[in-house]
Amino acid sequence: MEQSQLIDADNIKILISESLKKEGVDETGANHVAEGLVHASLRGVDSHGIRLLPHYLKGLKAGRINPAPHYKFNKNSAAAGVLDADDAFGHAAGMEAVKHAVSMAKETGMGAVAVKRSTHFGAASFFALDIAQQGMIGMSFTNADSLIVPTAAKSRFLGNNPICFTAPCEGEDPICLDMATSVITFNKVLQLKEENKPIPPSVGADAEGLETTDAEKVVQLLPVGGYKGYGLSFMVEVFCALLTGMPFGPHISRMYDAPIHEKRNLGHFVMAMNIEAFIEPGVFKHNMKQMVSQLRNAPAVDPNVPVQVAGDPEKKTAKERLKNGIPLRPVDVAFYKQVAKDYDLPLF
Repeated sequence: MEQSQLIDADNIKILISESLKKEGVDETGANHVAEGLVHASLRGVDSHGIRLLPHYLKGLKAGRINPAPHYKFNKNSAAAGVLDADDAFGHAAGMEAVKHAVSMAKETGMGAVAVKRSTHFGAASFFALDIAQQGMIGMSFTNADSLIVPTAAKSRFLGNNPICFTAPCEGEDPICLDMATSVITFNKVLQLKEENKPIPPSVGADAEGLETTDAEKVVQLLPVGGYKGYGLSFMVEVFCALLTGMPFGPHISRMYDAPIHEKRNLGHFVMAMNIEAFIEPGVFKHNMKQMVSQLRNAPAVDPNVPVQVAGDPEKKTAKERLKNGIPLRPVDVAFYKQVAKDYDLPLF
């Protein structure tokens, strides 16, 4: 079995950005996509990382994704508005929404932006962490392909809609809870299928709604926590579809199964909360550090498995991958070699 190759994060980021520019993507958009993909891979969220560039390039060339969008932001109140993303890359649309949300939060204490007419935006943490790094509490959501089987139902209806919450913390990178409403994403299912690995139990279901660990039979996902995960997915759908007027659940164009030229019309939702409107930021960050430190020092059932807080595993992985490189599968290495050749760019 061939081993993964370790790739420098900065070098792969440049290759992604420059290849997108060669396809007519505006500089800001290309940079956001490259940053978003590398961000996910550095944190170990490989299903939403640099392995997605082949799919994005296909969508770009087929017309699904607009390389040079004209955003329209309607600020409908002092603290809320709607961004028409004009079929932009979701990474770029999300960061445009973050810009407006933070600006409103600075003025009013809070800022919420609903995004319509967008595409797949990758890891939700990319947007919420940007807000937290600006000293605010951040939240980000998106709707997605209909993959989640509602409790007691036979067929999928809602997406495994991610929920991300971030907050600044004294002496370390922001705390980040980034979770889908399924145990794993369908991109992860596809990754396991490619690697000939079984699906974990209580994760996937076949066409009849029955649980299975056979990657070849998994066509839908089970909600995390049963009816609670189903409820959270419903909540995100309200934010991202009903507040934006975009399609919901089974009416969303599927990422892989729909014709590659077909528009996705996805909705996102980002929120920035200015800590100054509630408490002195330094006090908040200090108290956050106290809380997470006490959690991490809580007695563990197994001394070799310490208690962690949201985002700790990703922080550890990012530190290791920044130092040693991002592992890239042979199939992905071959793809990027071809990209470098096609666009006459340096490889890694």
